[in-house]
Amino acid sequence: MSLKKKNTTVISSREMRALEINAEYFDISLLQLMENAGRSVAAEIAARFPSERKIAIFCGLGGNGGDGFVAARHLLSMGFDVSVILAGKGTDIRHEAALKNWCALHALRENIPIHEVTDTTLMPKITADIVVDALLGTGTKGRIKSPIAEIVKYINTLCAFKIAVDIPTGIDSDTGEVLGTAVKADLTITFHKAKPGLNLAKKYVGELIISDIGLPEALEQFSGPGDVWVVKKPRFASAHKGDFGRLLVIGGSEVFSGAPALVALAALRTGIDVAYLAAPAKTAYAISSMSPNLITLKLKGDQLSIENIGELSQYLEMVDAVVIGPGLGLHIKTKEFVKAFLPLIEDAGKPLLLDADGLKAFSEFKRVLKVPLVLTPHAGEYAVLTGQKLSEDMRQRVTEVQKTATALKAVILLKGNVDIICDDKRVKLNFTGNPGMTVGGTGDVLAGIVGAFLAQKASAFEAAVAGAFVNGAAGDFAASEIGYHLMATDLLDWIPKVLDEPMSHAKVRKSSGPVT
Repeated sequence: MSLKKKNTTVISSREMRALEINAEYFDISLLQLMENAGRSVAAEIAARFPSERKIAIFCGLGGNGGDGFVAARHLLSMGFDVSVILAGKGTDIRHEAALKNWCALHALRENIPIHEVTDTTLMPKITADIVVDALLGTGTKGRIKSPIAEIVKYINTLCAFKIAVDIPTGIDSDTGEVLGTAVKADLTITFHKAKPGLNLAKKYVGELIISDIGLPEALEQFSGPGDVWVVKKPRFASAHKGDFGRLLVIGGSEVFSGAPALVALAALRTGIDVAYLAAPAKTAYAISSMSPNLITLKLKGDQLSIENIGELSQYLEMVDAVVIGPGLGLHIKTKEFVKAFLPLIEDAGKPLLLDADGLKAFSEFKRVLKVPLVLTPHAGEYAVLTGQKLSEDMRQRVTEVQKTATALKAVILLKGNVDIICDDKRVKLNFTGNPGMTVGGTGDVLAGIVGAFLAQKASAFEAAVAGAFVNGAAGDFAASEIGYHLMATDLLDWIPKVLDEPMSHAKVRKSSGPVT
């Protein structure tokens, strides 16, 4: 029976990888997904061809090859004459799920001939009615190398019906570019959703079928470690100060000094190189005494005002993103400052996050900005922003938040028991966090994390989703050690743990019960 999916939307290679990581976090293992993928390939073949046909399956050493191993096993059970050609040695397989399926296949080597091809001189002569290409998958970038390139050319010479698994080897799944050479398939069976490159390389794809592998579309709306993987910036030995972002934090007042400090410290823990914290002079001196890691800009006056704009504008050229609001206060002069400073941020082209009092000031003149904008209200602040109280029904709440995000052309991260992150097209729900995080300051930590991702060039939506996950997970780790007796500063030390080992939060999540 053919397993076909009618959904015509597409998913990029990085989005698909993030989804696979998140699926594993929610206990849908890569081994399960590989089993479903390989079985769907076998089912499609069985629906089209009689079992007396000979099938040669060309497999790589990664996940795509693992799909091929599974397909070979299922096709054998269906009575087909199957052989497998591995591009390399089985001992070189490092993909965990693929290795397990290789071991299962290797146990059947008396029934399925297996040829390990490390160079083309070892290529067996293939006589097959059907050839399956499971060499390289959607993550392939750059020109394909030997022996894969030679194997691809050999496949194209065979007089057989050619089936590509997920994407024809040699095609960039995002751009459709031919990476030197590519398999010319008669049929491509891709998984979950079509990849953008498939529509751009139709002469290599042939007929396209989208097969369901057990990933409900609802799962795409759940945040997870995959969203951290998307935004995390790799560090190289050749890196220099500033390569990982500079953030300007504007906040603080006579009453509130801790809030902007938490933002800056969280941003530093997230991995930016420099955080400038601008506050009225007395507040800035108090903040300086909190940590030697903080660079404070001591502004004239008891509260921010238009008079501070000239002093701050020079820093806009030095930073990569701006956070305004934590502890800012709502003095009339401060609200005037927020309104007057935003055009300068737009002119500088810097992503902006508005939180707390900055968001409240913005609500009085709200408009579409010319830069990426993230708003991080809780329910009460959302009511100030929109003049409307949110529905208690989750579905309706999502609809309302997305409507506001669309009107403002912004990303809204609504903080709550379940965080809702929306732009005009996408929605994500974040389930990390716990009741201990109602303590003041955790929202400031969140602003710092999201601000750091913005400074590291993540998109506004991806920064907000990853920030929500990291902030809540850091709170969960802290609560797992000390219970719900949290202070906002407790989250700071756990941010690196979540960034470096995001999947480790799965144990904390499981201990608190299933997602509701």
